[in-house]
Amino acid sequence: MEDFKVKDMSLSPKGKLQISWASKHMPVLQKIKQRFEKERPLENLMIGACLHVTKETAVLVKTFLAAGAKVALCGSNPLSTQDSVAAALAEEGVHVYAWREESAEEYYWCINQVIDHKPVITLDDGADLVGTLHSRRTDWLPNVKGGTEETTTGVLRLKAMEKAGTLQYPIIAVNNAYTKYLFDNRYGTGQSTIDGIIRATNTLLAGKNLVVCGYGWCGRGIALRARGMGANVMVTEVNPLRALEAVMDGFTVLSMDKAALVGDIFVTATGNTSVIRKDHIQKMKDGAILANSGHFNVEISLKDLESIASSKRTIRQNLEEYKLENGKTIYLLAEGRLVNLVAAEGHPSEVMDMSFANQALCTEYIARHQKMESKVYNVPPDIDNTVARLKLEAMRIEIDKLTEEQEEYLKNWESGTV
Repeated sequence: MEDFKVKDMSLSPKGKLQISWASKHMPVLQKIKQRFEKERPLENLMIGACLHVTKETAVLVKTFLAAGAKVALCGSNPLSTQDSVAAALAEEGVHVYAWREESAEEYYWCINQVIDHKPVITLDDGADLVGTLHSRRTDWLPNVKGGTEETTTGVLRLKAMEKAGTLQYPIIAVNNAYTKYLFDNRYGTGQSTIDGIIRATNTLLAGKNLVVCGYGWCGRGIALRARGMGANVMVTEVNPLRALEAVMDGFTVLSMDKAALVGDIFVTATGNTSVIRKDHIQKMKDGAILANSGHFNVEISLKDLESIASSKRTIRQNLEEYKLENGKTIYLLAEGRLVNLVAAEGHPSEVMDMSFANQALCTEYIARHQKMESKVYNVPPDIDNTVARLKLEAMRIEIDKLTEEQEEYLKNWESGTV
């Protein structure tokens, strides 16, 4: 077992500057860190984390260190690690196993290194750490007290495990907190996805037909921001309620078969596989751009794209050109992986402040509770409300409080029309 493995330790000074910048824009997490420094609720606990290794994640890790914890960290995507941040954390004694452009073999090697540090609590972004513990590393599984999950995709995997009766320790679904998905998924994904597309292509969005596949909270955010950039936004969905909501929100809703004929830019955000397939790609305009904002690189069928391409080449960083057998050209961004983290820097610090505040408080919750059932839990409401209150305080926003009369009115049923 190695203490850490990163790309280049000489990048540490740059990483420290990035972490300092993020810290100043994450006031909620800083308040929690100050309390943790006094109370030390995680004293000597080993935390194993599989998260995107970004400057914001570093602020969370430093919050855990302030609470007395030890941390082993690996990346949750082979292309999302910020190497300077990884180096800076390694210099501070964190067991970091992450570098940009890991192979699939290296990616799982890093996960196994984290497990070798014998974590008592796990933090996951996509459930690969939990999945590895439940499949190839069951040797340490009985010793894990609990964990958290950051993403929609990961929560879906974990609930499937719970339903199948294979989940062996409790998980708090941080993704399901109001102060996570209403802001991180919507505003964070919306802004960072558009940022990634623009960085990779420098294309003009105004006047383009931009197709958003999936109208969950991430899809809502992408559609909202794309419309703000002047794009003609179209939505594809399989859920009738979400499709109806998209219509009422003013977007054109159509099937993927029809969208394929008219779209200029396609962005997947469904958490499902093969959303864009061979038959769709073959119908697309010459020059269509494909991007994915879902956690795994399965939403755009890369196998199908490769099978109908006569050649491909890299035009610029994170932009690959595929020449199809039918003579058309299709462009793929970020190898079909998370475009907002591969081609850009992920969510802004201000929104990750709330997501990671939930992570910190839920980790403390697990540490303080002696016994929890092996199932997926929602974030306790008091934690959700605490994060919202601290965020409002940091923004210097005051809200009203219920009067005694109002509280009493809400408790009884006798009062009616007078």
